Amino acid sequence: MKKSIYWLYCCFVVCWIVGCQTADKSEKQQLVKTSKGDAYFGGIFNMNEEEFFRTLYPPNIGDAIGHRVANQLYEGLVRPSQASDVRILPCLASRWEVSPDGKVYTFWLRADVRFHDDACFPDGKGRLMNAQDVKYCLDRACASASDNKGSNFFKDRIAGATDYFEATKTGKYPEGGVSGIVVSNDSTLQITLTAPFPNFLYLLAMQYGFVYPKEAITKYGNDGMRLHAVGTGPFVLKNATENQSVLLLKNENYWGTDSFGNHLPYLNGIRISFVNDKMAELLNFKQGKLDMVYKLPYEMSDEIVDRSGKLLGDYSQFVLQESPTLNVQYYGFLTTGKLFNKKALRQAFCYAIDRQKLVDYTLKGAAVPAIYGRTPTCVPDFPYQQIKGYGFDPQKAKALIAEAGYPDGKGLQPIKLQINSGAKRNEQVAEVVAKMLEENLGVKIVLDKLPLSQHFELVEQGKTDFWRSGWMGDYPDAENFLHFLLSKHVPTEANGIAYLNPMRYKNPVFDAKVAQALATTNTTQRNLLYVAAEQIALDDAPTMNLFYEKDRRLLQVYVQNFPQNMLEYRNLVDVYLMPH
Repeated sequence: MKKSIYWLYCCFVVCWIVGCQTADKSEKQQLVKTSKGDAYFGGIFNMNEEEFFRTLYPPNIGDAIGHRVANQLYEGLVRPSQASDVRILPCLASRWEVSPDGKVYTFWLRADVRFHDDACFPDGKGRLMNAQDVKYCLDRACASASDNKGSNFFKDRIAGATDYFEATKTGKYPEGGVSGIVVSNDSTLQITLTAPFPNFLYLLAMQYGFVYPKEAITKYGNDGMRLHAVGTGPFVLKNATENQSVLLLKNENYWGTDSFGNHLPYLNGIRISFVNDKMAELLNFKQGKLDMVYKLPYEMSDEIVDRSGKLLGDYSQFVLQESPTLNVQYYGFLTTGKLFNKKALRQAFCYAIDRQKLVDYTLKGAAVPAIYGRTPTCVPDFPYQQIKGYGFDPQKAKALIAEAGYPDGKGLQPIKLQINSGAKRNEQVAEVVAKMLEENLGVKIVLDKLPLSQHFELVEQGKTDFWRSGWMGDYPDAENFLHFLLSKHVPTEANGIAYLNPMRYKNPVFDAKVAQALATTNTTQRNLLYVAAEQIALDDAPTMNLFYEKDRRLLQVYVQNFPQNMLEYRNLVDVYLMPH
């Protein structure tokens, strides 16, 4: 297709799908200078996501898109900084103390935080948040429920959480909730751990630590909170139209202020569209209808930016942000299935992929080949070079597939690779990987594209053998990338839901090495133990690790206070728009 025709096609797509969602120019012109400082109040921030999120109900949020939306609506005791260091900052808790043994955390809450105005309250006005609300939500995050992913992170770490989890399996809810979560008064909460865990504050900053009122659950139920939100965040959910758009408006009662005393947030709102055509998204951005593009379309990368990071041509008028991220993209194997229960076959697949070629020619340099393991190379102080990973070795791959009983792929029926639709990149990568497997192993791969929610439901239920996935780290530590391979996350029932470990991988030696690392207080020694654990899992090949992402964002030049970080953590409370 000629370029001119292609751009006409993009114009058609934009008009057809995005037309009614574009920003009124007057929204960006209604900007008022703050009384102090350089910021401006007003404007709607417009951005696009390629797929619609699964849910906004905090305990069940498991996808990055849902997390990015919920970050604007909900808050926890603490939150990460949006700056590059992603350090932990106070949020609903104004301060905290940790006991000398590292096991007891005492939090003092802000006294001026109100929930969003909502019909779940008797007068429709959001009431003050208190320590009982925090306990209510953390107790729920420790309970046994099919729509609660938080228990995977909390139940073995907070004192009494495991007992609470087991009791709730039978429908019982022990009086007083989790014994290790204690409310001293309306503004003080104490959490006791079973053992010191240096990343505990990062766990509380995750979506499973978000605080919402009991009244909202009583009125709407868990399912009703999928497209409804009652939090304390800087924005409130005005409306959400499935697969089309989400509109968030400024929380006029938000507690936050900037360093000059100006009330936050600066923006009047955030509009998010859901168009799965990156070319159309880019065209909307160039026309000023979007304020950001997250992830550049690979087929256009060489026209947008050179390999040194310099924007080219018309794109030089914009701002490029580029950062390595705590994101590993991989394909999972169902290790308990009839096909990939053979380690040699999984290893053969891993050796048959030329990751460098994939990164150079398909991803256009926007990634790093994942040859070292699951943990991205940008994790601070992690000695990833000591890990022996999977380089491209087609001869070894052929020997291993023969060892598995399928010389040159003979005896293997076409294998389905299940991917989630919506993000074109997933399909582009899958096509290249499928071709490499066929060329180097003689294996026929058939792509099966499903909507995001259906895709992961089948994966978590153990109903697919080979699938596309990724893990966006919650905090910059190797433990976060190894934790979900632990045997404890494999359900005892064959058809049980496996959120963290859908590969259903089990290795007691790996489990023991991770446990030893967690009990080690010296950071250097702990990282060396993580390397040893990583090597064990890597040799077993429960996943085919492909690449560690380098995120690229284009911003309009008038967008201020929106730094990029390795978590791709977004909190637009401090973002403002300059007159333009």
